Amino acid sequence: MCSMAQVHSDAPSTRERTFLGHPWGLANLFGIEMWERFSFYGMQALLAYYIYHPIAQGGLGLDKATATSIVGAYGGTVYLSALLASFVGDRLIGSERTLFYAAISVMIGHISLAVVPGTTGLAIGLVCIALGSGGIKTSAQVVLGQLYTREDTRRDAGFSIFYLGINIGALIGPLLTNALWGWGGFHWGFGLAAFGMALGLIQYILMRKSTIGAAGHEVPNPLPHSSYLKGAIIAVVVVVLAVVLLTTGIIPLSQLSNVVTAIALISAVTMWCQMYFSHLTTAEERSRLVGFIPMFVSCVLFFGIFKQQFTVLAIYSDVRLDRMIGSFEMKPGVINAINPIFIIIFSAVFAAMWTKLGDRQWSAPVKFGVANLIIGVSLFFFLPFSGAAANSVPMYPIVWILFLFTMGELLLSPVGNSLATKLAPHAFPSKMFALWLMAPATGASLAGTVAKLYNPDNASAENTFFLVLGCASIVLGIIVLLLKRWVLTRFQGIR
Repeated sequence: MCSMAQVHSDAPSTRERTFLGHPWGLANLFGIEMWERFSFYGMQALLAYYIYHPIAQGGLGLDKATATSIVGAYGGTVYLSALLASFVGDRLIGSERTLFYAAISVMIGHISLAVVPGTTGLAIGLVCIALGSGGIKTSAQVVLGQLYTREDTRRDAGFSIFYLGINIGALIGPLLTNALWGWGGFHWGFGLAAFGMALGLIQYILMRKSTIGAAGHEVPNPLPHSSYLKGAIIAVVVVVLAVVLLTTGIIPLSQLSNVVTAIALISAVTMWCQMYFSHLTTAEERSRLVGFIPMFVSCVLFFGIFKQQFTVLAIYSDVRLDRMIGSFEMKPGVINAINPIFIIIFSAVFAAMWTKLGDRQWSAPVKFGVANLIIGVSLFFFLPFSGAAANSVPMYPIVWILFLFTMGELLLSPVGNSLATKLAPHAFPSKMFALWLMAPATGASLAGTVAKLYNPDNASAENTFFLVLGCASIVLGIIVLLLKRWVLTRFQGIR
């Protein structure tokens, strides 16, 4: 098998077929991720409402605290499933084939939500989507990273373009699924999400051989065949245990987000230790793993706030936001399209800016620290509207707050994706990316836990909620900025 040095070069050849100046494989990965995000965010824009809206309105009729816990736990599990994807990619079939099978799982999940009624369809659908989406998140970006050399200055720009594809899907999905919810009910919206994922899978299959090449086909740390049975037994035990704990009520649905938060943190520590103490990891790679720790913490709190879009902000939009445009009332999930609009506008700007600046651009710890500062400050703009009457808050503060969310996201999320591929030990490319995804996993599930403290009926409690979260993020941002030199020293030349 060809080595990565043989497959890629430091600069694009004059004969190389490119997509916006990047390897053509980026176009295929851009496409499947766009359609997967169309289905993912289209469904998630309905999810909380489907869970807590009354049965008479087509919902499941559960309480809001349980709904935010399930949404948070689901969001965390999406990232947590990167553990399985990293294992399968690094040790069994490679990241490219993991991506392919994960896409099939996502499509099955959306079909289940669309056609299977009640909590049964919810459970089957969310499990399949969570497993598949986590696999796509890990594998697509590992494959993307292998289209470039580690020294290629196009990397951050390539990941930003890839991020544009994510957000085109994230923009269109909520708009169309909310429209179908209003027209025919929740299950029509879920059905459209399934259709979108099918389109993405078809496109990927048609372009698979001609655009991806050898990227992602290597199994960097193959599992011995003698360990297959042991792994299968462990997987079955975990699934059975989870089913028993949930169906017997030992773990209440309202506590799911707490459980996922703990699992994500434990998983992150375990993976970090496995890589750090492995004989396959060099001294230089160990140094980079140590420098990665503040980046991880920064990302956890950032996503603990950012993912409130699907918990606190979902409730806020339902009960507090004035959604009337003339005589037409928008569905509350439409606000999930605001962040993607800004991403689409500004991701190309950020990509061009990083490309133009080259080695003069901000280093990763500066980008992360500023992201924490921005998203912390954004929460203060909720304060003037605390205690407002039902459905009376105008749209403009929400648009401004989500604009600030977007600026922070562009400084942290695509940059973190790229950083994880650059810091990865040679033997653990998928595992390192899975470790990185444990940060948003912890943050997403933490968002569900924290959301239970939000009380829109008490102005004082609402003020405290936004103030504490905002101040915590600002303090962390300052700490990360102060640690810049220490982090870069341990990154051993990687910025």
